[in-house]
Amino acid sequence: MSPLIIILIIIAVIVIAVIGLYNGLVTKRSYVSEALADIDVQLKRRYDLIPNLVNTVKGYATHESGTLEAVITARNTAMSQMSGGIADKELADGALSGALKSIFALSENYPDLKANTNFIELQRELSDTENKLQAARRFYNGTVQDYNTSIQMFPGNIFAGMFGFKPTEFFELGADEQAARNPVEVKF
Repeated sequence: MSPLIIILIIIAVIVIAVIGLYNGLVTKRSYVSEALADIDVQLKRRYDLIPNLVNTVKGYATHESGTLEAVITARNTAMSQMSGGIADKELADGALSGALKSIFALSENYPDLKANTNFIELQRELSDTENKLQAARRFYNGTVQDYNTSIQMFPGNIFAGMFGFKPTEFFELGADEQAARNPVEVKF
């Protein structure tokens, strides 16, 4: 074989490898976007359930308006952060989780409310949504880890920088959600 053919074959292999690497990075970046959209879907579902839950509780706990207003405020704040960045969503999500814990703790003091079928169904739906939201977060963080690893490992790191691929943030618990893990204190 002539040296020209060998050089052309080497160049073709390099070009094909770069194209494959670029397409792989684009695919992984798309997976990250899709996973973040899944989180948004679950957050929207959660935000849609909350007004129904609050209205059900209102009928039983009329003098607990402060708790209910806190939940509504947290929901509205979280909804306004839907178009924000990951950090904004994390913060709003944490505040809303804390507010929801207080409304469920409130239900412990109202036996009629705990027995109400609407409340039970809404609580079940919200619990299901929270589970789906946790799964969506885990999936998102897994795809982010895969993507970030791909752009940091050789030879991906060389081409990722050339093509403008940047690391993506993980979806982490905000300070408010860390605080939301503590027991809720309901005072009368």
